[in-house]
Amino acid sequence: MFTQDPATAGTRPRAGDARRDVNAAAVLRTVLDHGPVARSRVAALTGLSPAAVSRQVVDLTSLGLLRERPEPATPGARAVGRPQLPVDVDTDRIAVAGLHIGLPSTHFAFLDARGNVLHQRELSHRGRTGPAVLRPLLARLPGLLAAVPDGRTVVGLGAVTGGAVDREHGVIVRHDPLGWRDVPLRGLLTEASGLPVHVDNHARALTQAEILFGHPAARRSVVHLFVAHVVDAALAVAGTVHIGPASPTGDVAHLPVPESDALCPCGRTGCLAVAASDTTLFEAAAAEGITERPDRAALVAAVQAGDPRADRLVRRRAEIIGRALALLADVVNPDLLVLTEHFSCLDPAYLDVVRTEFARRSRLRRDAGLVVAQRLGADVLAVAAGTPALGALYARPVHALTS
Repeated sequence: MFTQDPATAGTRPRAGDARRDVNAAAVLRTVLDHGPVARSRVAALTGLSPAAVSRQVVDLTSLGLLRERPEPATPGARAVGRPQLPVDVDTDRIAVAGLHIGLPSTHFAFLDARGNVLHQRELSHRGRTGPAVLRPLLARLPGLLAAVPDGRTVVGLGAVTGGAVDREHGVIVRHDPLGWRDVPLRGLLTEASGLPVHVDNHARALTQAEILFGHPAARRSVVHLFVAHVVDAALAVAGTVHIGPASPTGDVAHLPVPESDALCPCGRTGCLAVAASDTTLFEAAAAEGITERPDRAALVAAVQAGDPRADRLVRRRAEIIGRALALLADVVNPDLLVLTEHFSCLDPAYLDVVRTEFARRSRLRRDAGLVVAQRLGADVLAVAAGTPALGALYARPVHALTS
């Protein structure tokens, strides 16, 4: 059985350090959004003085987060005085590592400072659940981290999974498919890796990735729905991902789906968690003889081969998802709805089914164009895995790299 994590949050920064981090974060985020960009432009966008921006650029460059670009900020312009070299996010010197722990497997990845995937691999759980999932993973982690490409420095480790996750204490409160309760994941991974570890729910992590690197509307307000073996959602307003009391963002898993009679572990029937989950979809495909066993790759192959029975199953789930998104949109009324679901990312036709059902069901009559599929494709789990570490880096860059 797992033991309780004795780790606590980091020490409180001094007032001067906090101000330094606030300014550093403002400069780093501005360069992320606009780079390569001249320092004078960074000053205008952040409201900081040119001298303050220069100090932050020097610090962030020394930490491996920024670099000067060799070309002038305004190519072709006549040089007056000392040329001003633009600065950009340095994607060559550091990396973060990440683990996305799902039901069938764990995805391990390295990301650069812009969230680009440098390397990833999938580690099968071989049907394990409970404590047996983590034991081989913890044993392999040092070797995985040692394979960082290009001699980069690994500055943090992200770890994400579904269910209720206490981000502050790094504990997985509940993950029903894995059979986890109160797993002190941060403490276990810190001991195995020696790195700063940042644990979060995968829907919240992908929402943070959308804010950092994705659709501009996500900076205003966004709802993200994650549909796989676990069904999760996350909400962000004004660039901040919401975390509710007792750590969950909320629980959409038990939204009712009236047309479904699937039995949920909670004792009710027709909960979204079972009506829309990968487990239910793959089992239905096997039960109808579309695939030999409940398996994602086999169902994808059947869909791509044009099997009408496979198409019907996937479309039925797309309609269920569209209804759930309509309800979320009517309750929250966000600027953007992001869907992470394998078949909608695989084929735009299934996203169209989601959008059609969304438009039909939404009482606010919102434009179905606000529903977008996650644009990361095959990299989605890798990016989710590393984003908690990247989010900490962009929120407090000096603290993250010097504490």
